[in-house]
Amino acid sequence: MLNKQQCEACSVDAIALNNDDQQSLLLELTGWQIMERSGIPQLEKAYKFKNFKQAWTFSNKVAELAEEQFHHPSILLEWGKVTVTWWSHSIKGLHKNDFICASRCDVLAEGE
Repeated sequence: MLNKQQCEACSVDAIALNNDDQQSLLLELTGWQIMERSGIPQLEKAYKFKNFKQAWTFSNKVAELAEEQFHHPSILLEWGKVTVTWWSHSIKGLHKNDFICASRCDVLAEGE
């Protein structure tokens, strides 16, 4: 299970996952999509909540996860909705860390 794995340090010389590896890991997630922006693949999911406060609480949990893992996503907080986007900035692509953190976001959302 991805959410039980540990992120590894991702340096500039790390190798981004190829398309086959991305698709294989994507099968382990629910509701996540790979979006390409400016030629960079990014892993994205929108979470729905009953109100702004629940969305805000979830956003804070994702921010805490990001700090713990020293891997930081884009977090868009809206009324009743949070969109989380993971990618590895240093390699301008997707790394296994992105999929691990995505899986952990799903675990956090189950608690809401």
